[in-house]
Amino acid sequence: MRQYHQLPLVGFLLFSLIPSQLCKTCEVTEENDVHLNSLLSTMTTSKYTSGTQSANVLLSLRLVGMQNQTLKQQLSQQVRSSVEMRESNLSSGQLAMIILALGACHTPDETFIYDHHLISHLQNKFQAEIENMGAHDGNPLTNYYQVSLDVLVLCLFNGNYSVTKVADLFSPENKNYYLRGQFSVDTGAMAVLALTCMKRSLINGNIKAGEEDLKEINNHIASLVKKILSQKKENGLIGNIFSTGEAMQALFVSSNYYKESEWNCQQTLDTVLTEISQGAFNIPIAAAQILPALMGKTYLDVSKDSSCVSGSGTFNISSHVPKSVTTPNPPSNISVNYSVVITKTYSTTVTVPSGSVFLDVMEEAQKINETVFGFTVEKSSWGPYITSVQGLKANNNERTFWEILSGGKPLSQGVGNYVVHDGESLEIHWSKY
Repeated sequence: MRQYHQLPLVGFLLFSLIPSQLCKTCEVTEENDVHLNSLLSTMTTSKYTSGTQSANVLLSLRLVGMQNQTLKQQLSQQVRSSVEMRESNLSSGQLAMIILALGACHTPDETFIYDHHLISHLQNKFQAEIENMGAHDGNPLTNYYQVSLDVLVLCLFNGNYSVTKVADLFSPENKNYYLRGQFSVDTGAMAVLALTCMKRSLINGNIKAGEEDLKEINNHIASLVKKILSQKKENGLIGNIFSTGEAMQALFVSSNYYKESEWNCQQTLDTVLTEISQGAFNIPIAAAQILPALMGKTYLDVSKDSSCVSGSGTFNISSHVPKSVTTPNPPSNISVNYSVVITKTYSTTVTVPSGSVFLDVMEEAQKINETVFGFTVEKSSWGPYITSVQGLKANNNERTFWEILSGGKPLSQGVGNYVVHDGESLEIHWSKY
């Protein structure tokens, strides 16, 4: 059994191994904040059908200091109503995100967290994730992104968890960081945020741990940061466009784990701004995830001891929504090849209007042959996702899912967002991660 001490008693040698808590960030300058208007328009004009989607947007707006009090109050009410109506049905990560949003910026919403015992409920859901891993070959009920988010929130809000257990679970070689052999950047980034929160709590003496735990946490952060940087593209994006925001947050808080030459933050920022100008992040949760990083903020700024609006302050970002330009011309039709791949391949060709998304193609194929191309779909914060095809259901315990591809390459956008093109070859593939 490990010997435990209060951290202040740990020897000087151990402290010499721990990087400082200083963060290095880059952020959009006031002269360039016009680029953020499309993100804010996406978040402020959308209709929110779920409390978890509202929570993502509320957290983002609070972190960056958005002053639209009416909108934030509306989002807060939607989030609180979601908890009251379906708390037991929320996944652990969904509840964790709700707590983050309600706990940000020291608003009266903090009282709701404690009045409804949300931290205790999250502890129970986190424990259920761990128990499922024990019973199902290390597979959580949800995924490691949500498990990492759970730990981050329990750390920020002084919940109960085992430092030793988390240090063991978060080994960078754990299979849950990988999807078909590819390191998941957003999962790794969330783990870095959670582990960094734990490390800071240990340094400040807020929680107890043994020396081996602290060394292990420190080593995990270093290894995960290296893996995140290994996914950096030539244009500065890290992983894909949608994982880059959280990767930036992780690198902000871990700047002493890599050399300045290993990441050009300004290049990443410039590429993201270019992607925004080209219409990326056109769903609320995508906009909400990228915005904090563009303003130099991280989820660790949701602190019980300080305001999340700090540093250089906030810009007077316009939330004016420009009028959309419409065209009177009806869309032309395009032809798309579509296949379902399980143990054999089932193919067809469908005709859809130009501007259609992947889901439209699937719906047209289903009309042709419901037995072969029939599917079920569920709503999520990221839009619709496919739960089954031909009655074959995705299963977390078996690490199976339905993967969408174009030209044989996996797509980073979902079925409700990816716009298809004439002559394109699309697949939905029964896969294991």
